[in-house]
Amino acid sequence: MANAAIRLALEAYDGSRPRPMGRHAAGEGFLRGFLRYGDVDRFHLWNALDEDPAALEALVSRLGGVGRPVSWLGRGDRAALGYTGGVHIPTPELRAEAWARHAFGATAYSITGVTHTIASTHILDEISALLSAPLEPWDALVCTSDSVRKATENLLESSAAYLQERFGASRLPAVQLATIPLGVHTDDFRQDPGSRNRWRARLDIPADAPVVLYSGRLSIGTKMHPAPMALALQAAAQTLGRPIYWLVYGSGLSSDDETAWREAAAAFGPELLIREAPDSLVSTRNEILSAADVFLSLSDNVQETFGLTPVEAMAAGLPCIVSDWDGYRDTVRHGVDGYRIRTVAPRPGLGGDLIYAYDQRLIGYGTYAAATSLFTAVDIGDTAQALSRLLADPGLRTRMGEAGRERARGTFDWRVVIPQYQALWAELARRRQAVPAQTGQEHPHRPDPFRMFSAYPSAILGPADIVALVEAPEAVAARLANPSARVEAARLPSPAEAMALLETLRNGPRTVGELLATTPAERRPFAERGLAWLAKFGAVRLCDPTSRT
Repeated sequence: MANAAIRLALEAYDGSRPRPMGRHAAGEGFLRGFLRYGDVDRFHLWNALDEDPAALEALVSRLGGVGRPVSWLGRGDRAALGYTGGVHIPTPELRAEAWARHAFGATAYSITGVTHTIASTHILDEISALLSAPLEPWDALVCTSDSVRKATENLLESSAAYLQERFGASRLPAVQLATIPLGVHTDDFRQDPGSRNRWRARLDIPADAPVVLYSGRLSIGTKMHPAPMALALQAAAQTLGRPIYWLVYGSGLSSDDETAWREAAAAFGPELLIREAPDSLVSTRNEILSAADVFLSLSDNVQETFGLTPVEAMAAGLPCIVSDWDGYRDTVRHGVDGYRIRTVAPRPGLGGDLIYAYDQRLIGYGTYAAATSLFTAVDIGDTAQALSRLLADPGLRTRMGEAGRERARGTFDWRVVIPQYQALWAELARRRQAVPAQTGQEHPHRPDPFRMFSAYPSAILGPADIVALVEAPEAVAARLANPSARVEAARLPSPAEAMALLETLRNGPRTVGELLATTPAERRPFAERGLAWLAKFGAVRLCDPTSRT
């Protein structure tokens, strides 16, 4: 199986942070899964953002550590990426890495990334730019659901149409898309009678009361409005003739988000008995699933792309009622693991004002997502019927719960998902290795500064120009070593190399070409530009050929 270096970043892979988002849980799950199930002899972990190595090692240790050798790659160590054969990035932002690889040759290694939310303007720009970035058939963007893949294709088609209309572009390379779902560690989830009794007692829920769980972010704007769930739960309670307890686990990105969600839930479900988990710890999530009879989540937001919480509920053996929306459609099988509820949205062409206002910063991302979601209708009547049917039939709940558990283990466990990544990396490596090796090229949007600004100086140093010694090497050594005369990033000639050049000039002026001939070939570019540095600090003088005596 193929391997890839994993670009590590605490922000992307740490799901233990306060108020985590879905992408944090997904990133942590992926890394934990790869460390556990990756069929590799060695792990390659790339500290591309130059973060605290101890913090990254602690993250890896917390996720179970590794029982195989680990190579820690430094920020600029792209030669090691070539040795590994590929790099995986935990976002859709492949553009910058494609350009970084461009300098080493397109065949140096493969690049993969993965979608999370694709609704923000930043990510819209990143995905659109993939059409002009130097991506190759041995690179791929992993889409976590069929719905997000179609949305990505729609965006790329729109961007391609603009390039064709504006520039007459006729050869736009296709961006390689692959569909691989997110996963869960199914062994983390189970139905435990002890946890069920303990949590019901703690939350003052009778042992025989019907309990419906919502697990997820508490955000009206960027997750889902609680109103359809509250209205359906009230209708189901009336049909059953008994109260339903609505168990809520999760947190918002801020306390204001949480307060707004709670107030809306109470406003639209005034007759409901709402119980909240006391915290958003992972251990609480894993246990509190046992206290519920049914899982309910009516996603309505373009922020969503996959949705891990229904899969977690399925892994715990809970039947699920979810909206027929984005990635939920790929996880819950209608009538098998639970029920998918019909959703309706306005026809294409009626939302231009919303995205324009967001793009022009007249509104923020949260407001844009909230405004868009207000036009997602979820069938409340069908939801109430599904709730009533499941809550009235323990046998049906058991059958659907067992079907969901089997599906979670067979389709969405990381032990099943990780091999799909490795199979993708293997196919991309096959494509890459099937073409001749390519040399590095200059980034057209980031030209060599001496090329871009060539009109600034009076003259450009050429091979026929004359280099003459101004002072003896020993007289200028201290001057050249002055801290202000050296910048590490400039990659200047070493002190020994500088002295060697100056010693050569003791016997008289030389042309640039003659002088460079005394320097090892691999160091000549640095020596050549270093002559300008020596002249800058008075060690040599640079003259055009007519000045030679």
